[in-house]
Amino acid sequence: MRYAIATGRRKDDPAAALKGAFKTRTAENHPHLERADLGPFLRKLHDYAGRHETRIAVQLLMLTAVRTGELRAAKWTEIDFSAKEWSIPADRMKMRSPHVVPLSRQAIRLLEELKTYTGYSEYLFPNHGKHPHMSENTVNKALHGLGYKGELVGHGFRATFSTIANESGKFNPDAIERSLAHKDKNPVRDIYNRAKYLPERRKLMQWWADDLDAAQNGAKIVRLTRRD
Repeated sequence: MRYAIATGRRKDDPAAALKGAFKTRTAENHPHLERADLGPFLRKLHDYAGRHETRIAVQLLMLTAVRTGELRAAKWTEIDFSAKEWSIPADRMKMRSPHVVPLSRQAIRLLEELKTYTGYSEYLFPNHGKHPHMSENTVNKALHGLGYKGELVGHGFRATFSTIANESGKFNPDAIERSLAHKDKNPVRDIYNRAKYLPERRKLMQWWADDLDAAQNGAKIVRLTRRD
């Protein structure tokens, strides 16, 4: 409107009355791990002295890059061991769109282990208190106990995954975005991309799981410079 006034197209600014009426949305910066932090953290997690279910929850958060709420309320009926997929229904997703998570070999092994502890329940992570499933604070309390209070929260694993996957240069950024269940604003394109990138996302999640294994085992990541 200011441009229109300056160029003589308008004499007034009808939008001026809206100034200050809308709040600017700020990005959430969740405390997360950098590449160099992965090895030490994973080795501490391996020796976690708390409940097996809590350790597995943290490991699955890292391996799947889902939101903590999506993991806490997960049901066994959503897990397809033969297809190696976890199908999260729309009503449990932040963007209200169904989401398929390809499961790496490591994630499948963890789920098989978890089933020996909680296979009797409807939920992967049942809670015998007032909530039917794992509480919101369980993962963060475990991270505090590992010495990461103020340095890491459960939601931060998504940022770690996104940063490292994008920096690798191995995968289409759109496939990474789909792995994070970020929805395309165009609903038709969103449905199309959901299926289009699934094969690449399978490779991405297996690469990520192998990368985490390498970090835990102390392997050094060497960046190779392409030479034409």
